[in-house]
Amino acid sequence: MRIDPEMPILVVDDYVQMLRIINGLLRDIGFENVDTAMDGAEALRKLRRFQYGMVISDWNMEPMTGYQLLEEIRSDEELHDMPFIMVTAESKTEFVISAKQAGVSNYIVKPFTSLTLKEKMEQVFADY
Repeated sequence: MRIDPEMPILVVDDYVQMLRIINGLLRDIGFENVDTAMDGAEALRKLRRFQYGMVISDWNMEPMTGYQLLEEIRSDEELHDMPFIMVTAESKTEFVISAKQAGVSNYIVKPFTSLTLKEKMEQVFADY
């Protein structure tokens, strides 16, 4: 499946600077329809009100982590098929395995480039 650059994307991170960086990377690869949330709880509220084509979320956030957000999405009847890319500074194998077991669509270790983001997104949509 080809990625639609019109697809709305929700980016979730508790650091405004990281939200800006990811938003910029998405714009670099042609995505303009980007929304943001500052934590997993806000993201869930938005996901239940609006249609998004993908979630790109940081792992380490408060009060709801990206991992907890992923678990909530995968257990929600309406959202469980949502493509989800986890972004984190953690590259340890146990984190990657844990995210895969929870149903993450792909995983990106910070720092990353627009090319890496594009490749990860393409891998996700190759499976849909």
